[in-house]
Amino acid sequence: MRVAIAGAGKVGRSVARELLDYGHKILLIEQERSNFEPQAVPGADWLNADACELDTLEEAGIETCDVVVAATGDDKANLVVGLLAKSEFGVPRVVARINDIRNQWLFGQAWGVDVAVSTPGAMVAGIEGAIDIGRLVRLMELRQGRADLTKLTLPQDNPLVGRSVAALDLPPNTALVTVVRRGTVVTPTPGDVLEAGDEMLFIANNEVEHAIRAAIHGAGVSPER
Repeated sequence: MRVAIAGAGKVGRSVARELLDYGHKILLIEQERSNFEPQAVPGADWLNADACELDTLEEAGIETCDVVVAATGDDKANLVVGLLAKSEFGVPRVVARINDIRNQWLFGQAWGVDVAVSTPGAMVAGIEGAIDIGRLVRLMELRQGRADLTKLTLPQDNPLVGRSVAALDLPPNTALVTVVRRGTVVTPTPGDVLEAGDEMLFIANNEVEHAIRAAIHGAGVSPER
């Protein structure tokens, strides 16, 4: 995907680095010279301009982006970026950062915002939500970064579809804590049968994410008992 991020401060850079790791093309738009440091995220394209201006978004080719992320430290600016991206350029998905929780009520479809979040991890998850089926997406860090809350949406063709939770051979220190199915939260038990489209939420040590992927995509499926 091509993703434009308005705001290249700490949050914008963190999101950019993680999305680059996922293989996406990133454009960072930053107005302040103090934050305009292309060497900080060398894999991204950079534009030194005001993302709240139509001319800037036209120069950036926003209409070619799959996602626009409004990640500045100013809620007003994030709302303007979201509205312009959606209404003027028809960007399919807009993810916006909320800095002041009192403004949360504003961050909705009326302002062009599809996903409103307050942490970098949730921001990445909102972006990946456009294509996250079959991907393990980190939602947030726990215990000072020693553990993660992650999510994966079970694909239709996954070998676990139609099998019980007990067939999921997870690595040590990993727990499947919740399954969200058609908008309903399910507390999983070993006998529950997994369905395509299930959103599976895990808590695990961050170094075992590759093992979780292997377990879900067939390498770690235990035989039914």
